[in-house]
Amino acid sequence: MVLPYKHEPFTDFSDKQNRADYEAALKKVESELGQDYPLVISGEKVYTDEKLTSVNPANTKQVIGNASMATKEHVEKAMEAAKKAFKEWKKWTAEERAEVLFKAAAIARRRKHEISALMSYEANKPWGQSDADTAEGIDFMEYYGRQMIRLGQGREINDRPGENNTYFYQPLGPGVVIPPWNFAFAIVTGTTVGPVVAGNPVLMKPSENTPVIAYKLVEILEEAGLPKGVVNFLPGDPAEIGDYLVDHKDTHFINFTGSRATGTRIYNRASVVQEGQTHLKRVVAEMGGKDTIIVDNEADLDLAAKSIVDSAFGFQGQKCSACSRAIVHQDVYDEVLEKALGKAKPYTVGNPGEEDVPMGAVANRKQFDKIKDYIEIGKKEGELVYGGTTDDSKGYHVHATIFKDMDPEGRIMQEEIFGPVVGFAKAKDFDELLDIANNTDYALTGAVISKNRAHLNRARHEFEVGNLYFNRGCTGSIVGYQPFGGFKMSGTDAKAGGPDYLLNFLAPKTVTEAW
Repeated sequence: MVLPYKHEPFTDFSDKQNRADYEAALKKVESELGQDYPLVISGEKVYTDEKLTSVNPANTKQVIGNASMATKEHVEKAMEAAKKAFKEWKKWTAEERAEVLFKAAAIARRRKHEISALMSYEANKPWGQSDADTAEGIDFMEYYGRQMIRLGQGREINDRPGENNTYFYQPLGPGVVIPPWNFAFAIVTGTTVGPVVAGNPVLMKPSENTPVIAYKLVEILEEAGLPKGVVNFLPGDPAEIGDYLVDHKDTHFINFTGSRATGTRIYNRASVVQEGQTHLKRVVAEMGGKDTIIVDNEADLDLAAKSIVDSAFGFQGQKCSACSRAIVHQDVYDEVLEKALGKAKPYTVGNPGEEDVPMGAVANRKQFDKIKDYIEIGKKEGELVYGGTTDDSKGYHVHATIFKDMDPEGRIMQEEIFGPVVGFAKAKDFDELLDIANNTDYALTGAVISKNRAHLNRARHEFEVGNLYFNRGCTGSIVGYQPFGGFKMSGTDAKAGGPDYLLNFLAPKTVTEAW
């Protein structure tokens, strides 16, 4: 009997034993750093001479691991392995496939601190953020398994006299999974096991920044009994194999999370029917956001300041849901800004691999330079009132940064920065609060802090985002509770962790028999 779904609880790090357990996990992971990791094709480990070297962003001299790099030839072998595996995997019942996920979730739960500790090194996630990331990965396995069991029963449709009609779902075929580095276990897991439990083999190309954590998922799925060839692990240079994976005639879908530029490129290339291709490719794309918290003049101002700061600086602002814009009613603007400055002070930077710190380093040199450039832009577009400092002497540290009196049409308020930078702007009334909130190309998350019920009701329908939160921050969606995804240039709004998600990887079929 499968118990009802309930999300994985987070670790309480105020408990001394939990802290000791996590510190022990950090030491265990540290002792294993620097290993070589293979490709996995049809269950076989393949080591190559060319390697991706993953380093700790807070200490770039510390090597996390060296991942073998796939070539186009490896992609071809992996696709053949996936096609072969598909012939049998699609015949497994929904319950049988779900049981693999449930077993994998149990394994991940036992290894929870180990996975999280590895993220504290490789992705430089603070302890609590890493723990939540691992919990979300477990949630995806538990939730999608249950959803597939339901979908495996088909849907009820109507019959007529002398006619029997059935409606059921079948998998599409091999697909490509391209996850990001920021949710190094959660999104890698969700984007992989969703298509897989629906019956589709995948070729997974992990981020170049976090291939070791992605490899741990492959290990867990293998231990859980996933057949060979259902998940093929292909780290590599995007320029070498990225387009090749997307363009391949046997690719049935691309499940992508990442930048707008890459997502739109994939969307465009996937629309081209290649020679020998006999299907239209599906694209599931989550491409980021420019997320806004608006604060009404009738609001809990302490809650508003805390919601802005926590949403802006959690995991160094490296979340597609992170608050990067605070639009505040002019009557309470100065007070909210002052409170936010106070609440930002505890957000100091450090190395999560060594200690429990509020913020680690940003992902890599490219991100560091990009954020640093945006800080300089912000100084020209508004007034820097907090932070703005960077330090790359050992790693890629960017301090929490707040700008005030920003132009809502300026670059800081329009372009995705993906770092710990938030801009404040004021509005004269609720109409203008909503107008500014909706003035970007993105529509991912947002929040409204208000005690005015009529204003909340308006925002429910007029605030253009896929995930809207009232009187709380705009980050922290939970699988099965807040299905996640946005529209406009934020993506295809596939709603990861929701009841419709697996339909992206299934083909409905109707069979009619005359009696």
